[in-house]
Amino acid sequence: MNVLIINGHEYYEHSKGRLNDTMFEALTDFFQPDFSVKTSILKNGFDKEEEQNKVFWADLIIYQTPIYNYSVPALFKKYIDVTHEHGVYFTGGTKEYGIGGGLLGGKRYMFSTTWNAPRQAFHNEDQFFEGKGVDDILFHLHLSHKYAGMTRVDTFSCFDVKKHPDIEQYRKDLADHLRKHVLS
Repeated sequence: MNVLIINGHEYYEHSKGRLNDTMFEALTDFFQPDFSVKTSILKNGFDKEEEQNKVFWADLIIYQTPIYNYSVPALFKKYIDVTHEHGVYFTGGTKEYGIGGGLLGGKRYMFSTTWNAPRQAFHNEDQFFEGKGVDDILFHLHLSHKYAGMTRVDTFSCFDVKKHPDIEQYRKDLADHLRKHVLS
């Protein structure tokens, strides 16, 4: 299996990216002994065609990203806007909008996310997210990949990362998630 791991963190003084980098390294370490791995670190800059070629090469694309204001960092959004190109990742003119024009069929993708929100804020009508889960909030990102014909792997999330971080538990949970949802 060819695995592309993308670090979508964008630096801000209040969000320096140490946890995101740790999780990115955990992903890389998990796959590297047994699989071919390529990586991209968006804050170091990226070339559209090089990134597209990495996606063509990959069987699985994993995005490691913090969630800023209920979405991905602006740089990560730009990456998607630049690389998800008509005629490269998808075609138009299908009978039903968004269905059947994806050119990346057979490829899987996964989001690995870090949230300041606590786990209990999700899937509860009385909490901030009004009963919605992580994937409901990231729905627009899933649509971009569905449009390209890719298949979703269950999202992994770390919660409460600023007030109650538990790095070793996050790493263990990530490995368990990958064994269950990617390798099985």
